[in-house]
Amino acid sequence: MSEDNKLKTQNSELKTDNAYLNMDLLRFTTAGSVDDGKSTLIGRLLYDSKSIFEDQMEAIEKSSKSSGEEEVNLALLTDGLKAEREQKITIDVAYRYFATPKRKFIIADTPGHTQYTRNMVTGASTADLAIILVDASKGILTQSRRHAFISSLLRIPHLVVAVNKMDLVDYSEEVFDEIVADFEEFAHKLEVTDVTFIPISALKGDNVVEQGDKMDWYKGATLLHHLETVKVDAADNVVDFRFPVQYVIRPGMHFRGFSGQVASGHVRPGDEIQVLPSGLTSKVKELVTFDGNLDEANPRDSVTITIEDEIDISRGDMIVRKDNVPTIRNEFESVVCWMNEKELDLNKQYILQHTSNQVQVFVDELFYKINVDTLHREETDTLELNEIGRVKLKTSKSIFFDPYKINQKTGSFIIIDPATNVTVGAGMIRAGSTRSKQIGDEGTDEILTSPNVTWEPWNITREERESRNGHKAQVLWFTGISGAGKSTIAKELEKELWNDGKQTVLLDGDQVRHGLNGDLGFSPKDRKENIRRVGHTARLFFEHGNIVICTFVSPYKADRDAVKALFPDTSFREVFVTCSPETAKSRDPKGLYARAEKGEITNLTGFDADHEAPGEDALVIDTDKLSVEEAVAKIKSLL
Repeated sequence: MSEDNKLKTQNSELKTDNAYLNMDLLRFTTAGSVDDGKSTLIGRLLYDSKSIFEDQMEAIEKSSKSSGEEEVNLALLTDGLKAEREQKITIDVAYRYFATPKRKFIIADTPGHTQYTRNMVTGASTADLAIILVDASKGILTQSRRHAFISSLLRIPHLVVAVNKMDLVDYSEEVFDEIVADFEEFAHKLEVTDVTFIPISALKGDNVVEQGDKMDWYKGATLLHHLETVKVDAADNVVDFRFPVQYVIRPGMHFRGFSGQVASGHVRPGDEIQVLPSGLTSKVKELVTFDGNLDEANPRDSVTITIEDEIDISRGDMIVRKDNVPTIRNEFESVVCWMNEKELDLNKQYILQHTSNQVQVFVDELFYKINVDTLHREETDTLELNEIGRVKLKTSKSIFFDPYKINQKTGSFIIIDPATNVTVGAGMIRAGSTRSKQIGDEGTDEILTSPNVTWEPWNITREERESRNGHKAQVLWFTGISGAGKSTIAKELEKELWNDGKQTVLLDGDQVRHGLNGDLGFSPKDRKENIRRVGHTARLFFEHGNIVICTFVSPYKADRDAVKALFPDTSFREVFVTCSPETAKSRDPKGLYARAEKGEITNLTGFDADHEAPGEDALVIDTDKLSVEEAVAKIKSLL
């Protein structure tokens, strides 16, 4: 071969290798009840897509014959443990890798047995898609519901309900439709947004890789075609930049970089960043990789970041965008799957591994465990192997997190037994500490939930709306006595934001008392209920991507704190609009002070009722000193 031909061949191979490396990667898991055919399905995918070697095929053919089976048992391609082959069940999580010309795949084949729930959680924890197998001859079983619930709990963005063994029901369309209806009824209780139903026969190959000729009534895609075309990275948070530092690189005096993987968001050279927990700020200088510097780093990119200033940064710290920081707390509520034979000990100290950070942790409170078969809550004093419960955790020092529903990378963790170094639990952090209660319960400020209702998930996520709007959703809560200038400043602020192209909503105290809160007076009890209703109304607008401006006297700090707990910490800002009582009385825009002096009205905040000032983190606007324009400019600087 000539040198030119050799060079052309090498270039062709290099292009092929690069094309493979740059292909999309889909991680998916299979789950379902025992004997639904999960391993057979994966074997069929590998076999029909020409992704196994001849010697592998010969080995399973030989093993199938020795077991007295008439057909080749494709499940043996994934059931690798001797115990699995002997019992013909899946015990361990089997990972398999294959590729088609369109996409690369990592498959996690997870067990169907109840006692291996922890294995299913492990296999599904990094999945972009979950295949829930249902035996067409048996319908939706308990384990099908169990794994669908766990998939929902882990917020896997895509579910495929593969109705398998259609050959056992004569490929009946009616049977398929009944199973679809049953699953859809159950799925209403879950936070599932994308469900696809596909009738298949893993044993015969129908609708797995090829369409087949047995189900002409089905007009959808085959399973492989769906896997090749479903949107990847749908669960990635591309808004909030989070970079947990894994390692500090200092090869010499002239280079100091911070290595890790971008958990979410993106970053470019020149971006202003903040380091947690120190709070020190700087700018990104370079994004360094083995293959050269990057112009931008995105989720899942492994990079080394250099910054312009000498700041003390170490493993476990987190680099974030300056004006977009996560929640920083040492107490938070979580849903935990217990993964150890030894039950949860409420008096024991464990280790929490969160991103690249390790801290000591105690289970401060165990609220309940979840019956994953019925989705009911059950009282309990502990969690045993494979049980899932809701807990409150307390760490020895603050960690930097986002709720799991917003950011799976910074909202998840594992729990380690320090005595054995064994992982004993895995969890997902919830937003705030808002446990539900039934209407009529007393002694708590938790979220009210009507009886016999199920939470309906958002149709379009806030992150998607923020991406289209070009700005993050925010809540600005204006508080202060009547006449301080709340409404005047808020109206002018909204006009400026609207003219800047922002999506805004203004909720004014007098407006909501015409209709929504028209049944409420001004007693402390009614004021509390007024603010509670407004807070949840503001949350609805917030989740739809708006900058929500709320102007309410809201005199009680506890009521304002309860509203604040509904939102991510960095998304809610209090604006305390204040002035002297004399100034407020002189303005008296609604004549309230004059009526109060005549005794016509009572409980007027600033006259015969007190206003509790916010904490130190509130922005104070003194309208005795600032004009409306100056106040608006000061508030806009927060955004």
